[in-house]
Amino acid sequence: MTSSDSPARRPGEPALTALGLGAPAADPADTSPHAFPDGGTWRTEVPSVEGPEALSVVLKESSRLDVPIHRISQGSGIWMLSDAEITEMVEGCAERGIELCLFTGPRGSWDTGASTRTDSGGAGLRARGHDALAGCVEDALRASELGVRCLLVADEGVLWTLHRLRTRGVLPADTTFKVSALIGPVNPASFAVHERLGADSINIPSDLTLAHFTEIRRVSGAPMDLYIEAPDDLGGYVRMYEAAELIRRGAPIYLKFGLSRAPGIYPYGAHLRDVALDTARERVRRGRLALDLLARHGAGTNMSPLGSRLPGPLHRFTSD
Repeated sequence: MTSSDSPARRPGEPALTALGLGAPAADPADTSPHAFPDGGTWRTEVPSVEGPEALSVVLKESSRLDVPIHRISQGSGIWMLSDAEITEMVEGCAERGIELCLFTGPRGSWDTGASTRTDSGGAGLRARGHDALAGCVEDALRASELGVRCLLVADEGVLWTLHRLRTRGVLPADTTFKVSALIGPVNPASFAVHERLGADSINIPSDLTLAHFTEIRRVSGAPMDLYIEAPDDLGGYVRMYEAAELIRRGAPIYLKFGLSRAPGIYPYGAHLRDVALDTARERVRRGRLALDLLARHGAGTNMSPLGSRLPGPLHRFTSD
C-alpha cells in the first residue's frame, strides 16, 4: 500500500467545504511514488537523546503514551559518550528493536575557527581540516565496534569517506549514514548528490515548501528526515497539521519529534541533566500529539513495521 491508497482528510475540510471554502483537490502527480522496502511510507524518530538516562526516559514515556519509535538519535557526538554509555544505549535500543544513531564529531561549530561564530555561520558544522576528518572516522570506527549501526554526519567529505570505508568492509555493510539537518540539502540536485555520496537518510531543512518535497521526489527515493517540530536554532517551525501532506509528498520519510522553545543542550553534560531529561520526555509527548492528529485525519496507517531500519536500494557514485 502507498500513501495514495488511503487519502487523508485535510484539517477542517468538511466544515469549510460546507461554507464554500473547501481547498482544491490534491494533485495525484504530487504524491511520492516511493516507499521504504517494507512498504511503509513513514517512520518515527526521537532526536536529541543525549545519553543512557535520557534514553531511559524516552523508552519509558514511549511505552506509557504508546508512541512507536523506529529511530533514536543523539546530537552531542560519539566523543561525548564513554564506551559503557554507548553500550548501554545500544543494548537499550536493541531490546525494543529501535535503531540508535550517534553523531560523529568533531565539527566546525566547536572548533577554533572564528567564521562559525559570525553572522554568516562560515562553514557551519563541517569538519575543518584533516584532524577533524580523522576524528570523525575514529568516532565511527569506535561506535561500530560497540554495536552502533547508524552514524550521523554533518560533512560531505566525512560522508563520502565513511561510505568508502563501508564498501571496503572496514565498517559493517549494514551501517547506515544519516545526514544532519545542519547541512541538509535544499534542492533536488543537492539531495541527489548526498544520496550518491553514501547517505541512507537525508535530513532536509524544516522550512522547505510542499512543492520542494515534490521536486526532490522526482529525482530521488532516498529516505527523508524532517523535524515536524524544529528546534529554535533550526527555525522553530511546527508543522504538525501538515504531517499527512508531508508524508504524501515526501515518502519515504522519518517524522522527527523535535521541540521548539527549548534551551540548546549540545554538547551535553551533567550540568544540563534536568533540561535534557525534561525535553526528552516532552519530545515523546509531542510525538503522541502528532500521531493523534494523523489518526484523526485518516493518515495514521502505512507506517513501517517497528524494527525496520534499512533504506532499500539507493544510487551511489562509484567508490574506488
